Amino acid sequence: MNIGPPPPLDYRPPAGTLRVVHHDADILVVEKPAGLLSVPGKGEDLAECAESRVRATHPGARSVHRLDLATSGLLLFALNARAHRILSGQFEKRIVEKRYEAEVWGAPAAESGRIDAPMRVDWPNRPKQMIAADGRRAVTDWEVIERRPETTRLALRPLTGRSHQLRVHLAHGLGLPILGDRFYATGSAVDAAPALALRAVALGWRSPADGAWIRVAL
Repeated sequence: MNIGPPPPLDYRPPAGTLRVVHHDADILVVEKPAGLLSVPGKGEDLAECAESRVRATHPGARSVHRLDLATSGLLLFALNARAHRILSGQFEKRIVEKRYEAEVWGAPAAESGRIDAPMRVDWPNRPKQMIAADGRRAVTDWEVIERRPETTRLALRPLTGRSHQLRVHLAHGLGLPILGDRFYATGSAVDAAPALALRAVALGWRSPADGAWIRVAL
């Protein structure tokens, strides 16, 4: 399960403004590109991120959740303290709907399933994560979208929010690494895509204003 330390980070965030997918009085949802941090890292060289770009036009914006550096897709920000508190509670209580799509190397035997495998940090190789009996519970539902000659497109629904959960669950729980995953894949799976083939494609939540259900999708 352990394939060594991750490659060193060469942070070169993509240029350009973030596309706004949803905007109301409480919430801003943007489309984050792969290669851009969600929030600042440690050090001035890692200060540029989705949050800093959002704050350039919305100074009070605060991140409510994160996407991995290599993952693209929908990222939600609260525009005031009340919205941040309510939305953070929705994430903690697993009220928020999160849907991802990934292309993996290989093919599952079934059309759908659930991966229920605890995870923790892989200390010698951090920030990588690993499946371990002494880890925190992590659950992912998956379903086949399309089968291709050597790869499969999957719809993913994480029921928990562990770091690198989808990448670890697919690579080591299902045995199907995501294309372009330079942390958890090897060989042909890495070379098959120029970037991580994982995308956050839908988010759903209850409005902090009136509790109405809101859903956005790419």
